[in-house]
Parts: sequence; structure tokens; C-alpha cells
Amino acid sequence: MLYVIKYSGPFGFIKPWTAVRDEEVYSQQFLTPSIIGGLERKLFPELLNKEWGIYKIKGHRLTYSQIAQQQEQTQPRGWNIKGQGGKKEYSRPFSILRRGVLVNPILFLAFETIEDAEIASRQHICLARNEDILYPFAEIMEVDDLQFKEDEELFSGFELVFEENEHSFLVGYNRMNNNQPMFGWLRTVGNPVKTFY
Repeated sequence: MLYVIKYSGPFGFIKPWTAVRDEEVYSQQFLTPSIIGGLERKLFPELLNKEWGIYKIKGHRLTYSQIAQQQEQTQPRGWNIKGQGGKKEYSRPFSILRRGVLVNPILFLAFETIEDAEIASRQHICLARNEDILYPFAEIMEVDDLQFKEDEELFSGFELVFEENEHSFLVGYNRMNNNQPMFGWLRTVGNPVKTFY
């Protein structure tokens, strides 16, 4: 049995934790193991002292209405140096980064125990930056594992399944776990891109 909480936000978007790779793999459609692990540690701070892993969130599903492309101006940390002696010039060039933003996101988190679900249902979450807050709906849904995996009416969306097999692909490197590569395969249930709410 799973206990599922639905989160959404009045701000209407999530800024994904990705940068250059967005244009290559459209990675904002799924949440990596490091993001789920970070959410878990926000909801259950006692996990901060444990070895890296995902302990309480047993599944998730992300859906949205569209991806809006936004531009951001960035600047590297380092300096470029030209010239010699007293005629040195220092510069830090600007560049433009395009970032996808999810509009009208809904996230479902599944827990194995009602106690964990109740703790999570009383808290907000942030997927990327502090201003992008998602709030829980009051109701905790009780469903079996198969219903959460296959019910297109209730739980349509994208879920990155954190396992390595012939369908898996590299989704990044986990800075919280010695830069270990993260793999997964994408489960798509129903129509993950919503046209109405």
C-alpha cells in the first residue's frame, strides 16, 4: 500500500535544477535521484545524518501544462587576462543561458507509511529555488502500488525510475554522493502534459 500526497503551487512554475543539458535531454520533465533525496531531507531532517540514499519516498509523478523557455544572463567565476605587465586587462564575459520553466506543475509523492505521509502533508516543498514553493493538498490518497504505476486518470505524468537496466540513461552526477553517476529510465503514465486543470 502507498500513501500519496499531491503538491501544487500558486506561483505556477518550477525552475528546474538544470542548465545547459536542458536543450539536449529536456531534463526538466523528470526529477533526478539527487532532487528526490533533497526533497526527502527537507521533509525529514533526521535523514541529514544518514548515508546518502532515498529512504522514504517510494515513487513520484510530475505533470505540467507547458514548458516556457526563459533566458538568463550568466557570468563565469574566473577572469580572462590579456596583456602583460602594467597593460593587463581583466574581463569576465557574459553569456545567455536558456532554461525551461514548468507551467502549472503538479507533483505526487508516494510514501510507504501513513506516518511519513502525514509528516510530509504538513509541509511545503521547493524543487529548485526557495521562491518556487509547492503546497500539499490536505487529502492523503491510499492506493496500491499497481494503481500508482498505471492509473492514467489520477497519476498521469513523468517519473524517473531510479534503476540501471537496458532502458536507463545517464541523468547527471550526484554532488551529494561523491559525484556518482545517476541513472534511470522514464516511466510515462497517461498524458503527462495537461491541457486543463
